[in-house]
Parts: sequence; C-alpha cells; structure tokens
Amino acid sequence: MGAVQAAEPVPAASGGGEARWARAPRLYGRITAHELGLVINTADPYSVTIGEYYAKRRGIPAEQILRVQLPVRPSLTQEEFATLDQALRSHMPENVNGLALAWVQPYAVGCNSLTSALGLGLQPDLCSNTCAATRTNPYASYFGARPWLVIGVRPTMQLAARSVPAAMAMIERGIAADHRLATIVPEAAVAYLVTTPDTARNVRERLFPPAGPVPGAPGFEVVRVKSEALPAMRRTLVYETGLARVPAPLGGEWLPGALADHLTSFGGQLDRPAGEGQMNILDWIDAGATATYGTVSEPCNHLQKFPHPQILIQAYAQGVSALEAYWHSVAWPAQGVFVGEPLAAPFAPVPMP
Repeated sequence: MGAVQAAEPVPAASGGGEARWARAPRLYGRITAHELGLVINTADPYSVTIGEYYAKRRGIPAEQILRVQLPVRPSLTQEEFATLDQALRSHMPENVNGLALAWVQPYAVGCNSLTSALGLGLQPDLCSNTCAATRTNPYASYFGARPWLVIGVRPTMQLAARSVPAAMAMIERGIAADHRLATIVPEAAVAYLVTTPDTARNVRERLFPPAGPVPGAPGFEVVRVKSEALPAMRRTLVYETGLARVPAPLGGEWLPGALADHLTSFGGQLDRPAGEGQMNILDWIDAGATATYGTVSEPCNHLQKFPHPQILIQAYAQGVSALEAYWHSVAWPAQGVFVGEPLAAPFAPVPMP
C-alpha cells in the first residue's frame, strides 16, 4: 500500500486536534428480508447449500431468489459481469433494494469488487490506475431504505466464509443480533478503535471519535486502543484497525452482529489462504465477526476507500442493518468487497405485536 492520502470525508478532530463526534444524519427505515434479493450460483456446491440455508432462515421470498451459473474463480470478465447484471435487472422485483450473493468466489470484476460493481455499477477505467479517485457512492448521502427505487443503487454483500459450517454460523450470528441492543436496558457493547504504528495504514485514526458513550445509543461505548495486538476484548460490536496483518489469535468476546475490518491493500482477496501475505478479511468471520470489508486491488490509503469509523458506528446504532451501515460508511467503494450476513440489525427496534 502506498502512502497517497486524500482529503478526509468527515473530520473527527477540531483544529486543535481534539477528537469529537460529527453530526450524524437521521436514517429512515431498514432493508429487511422483504427487500433483499438473493443470488445463488448453481455451479458452486457451497453457494447452493448456503443460499438455500439463508433463504430458509431469513424467509427470503421465492420471487426474490435468482439462480445463475457462474465460474468459480476470483474474478469475472466484463462480459460475464454484464450477463449477471442483466439477469439481476430482469429478474428482481422493484421492491428489492439490496442483494446477498451466496458464494465466496467470484468476488471481483478485474480491479473492481463484485459487490460494488453490482451495487452501483462497474468502473473499468479504474484499472489503469487503481490508486485514483473513484466514483462517489450516492448511497452515502441517501438516508432512506429504498435506494434502488430512489437512486438506482442496490447495496450488495457476499455470504462468504471459509467453509459451509463457518457460513452457517455467521448467518446464525446475524439472526441472533436482531433487536438485541434495542431494549430499554440494553446489553453493553463496545467499539474498539485501534491506533497502530503502521503509518500508511493508520490513517483512519484522525477520524476516530472520542472514547466514551456513543451519542444516542445507551450501553454502546467507544474504547480507543494503541496496540498492534488485539486487546483483551469484551462485548465487541465494532473493531477497526490499520495493519497488513493483525496478530493472531483474533479471539475474544464478539457480540452477534459484530463488524470488524482492517485497513490494508488486499484484505478483500477472498481466495487468499489463511496466514499467507496480507490478512484476509475472512479471518474476521472465522474469529466471530458477522460482517467485514476489504479491498480487492491496490487502493492506496485514501480514507474514502475504507469504512469511516464514525459513520459506521452511528449508522449501525440507529438501527439499520450491517449491509446498510457498511455501505453508508464507504464513500468510494469501487474496490471494496462487503462480506457478511447483511440483515443483522442489533439496534433495530423490536417489532410491535
């Protein structure tokens, strides 16, 4: 990862350097199973098993499920992508405002991530200079729950894990997360924001809010840490750091619905074996996280290409899903793959009987 930096999207510090919370926009509604499309690759046994399991567990309506046949390899060609994109546009009802892809591979279209290419459109020109600025994510400034109908964007996430049992466990964590932190006396939850000595990858530190309570979210607090290794974590709901590889083990107490990511160049290359090169974001899923994010091609360390910690935390705390919180937090997501159980929503209000 190079040391190129871009203007920060929302500062967390005043001119004197004191960390502060930025004002969060009010989000309305939430994408649920009734608005989520599911895509299954019939050429991939993992995809068939996990897709059918997810459809049953989350109650995805049959008309919102698309079965396709795709090559099981890291990247699609532009032609293969165009065929998939057209099939989705033809099949999915207009009420489908988000997508879940039930596979690990493919996760890219050249230097673009597949989730972003499907979500907001392919940007093939980016491949001539992957460190360049990319198209701004219109979803980042949209505050409702009907992005497809209003702005033509379908936030997309992959149900990816290293094995079928690991994916099923991830799905179950997402289901267990729903409404869990929305009670009058909520459980304690912690967002760990970690400063590291890795200068190129520690750039998000300037966006960290102050330690202490998250505004408007009783029981949810920020803990700021200076360390390369994971601290003795308790009741972790968010974990963000900047390292090429986070020292193992990644264990600890992860709450259902936990979000975790590390800023590095190639964390989103999902076929990378555990322990090889830069850390694979699937290590977070193995550890107990429910959703994560990483880039599939060299992004340099533009802040806009990675989750903004304040936006991620404040969006999630308002009751939207993991899918929506992560998509709101990345201003330039062209190279980033979103992975996890998309509907997890620990702060979503408990439905009225």
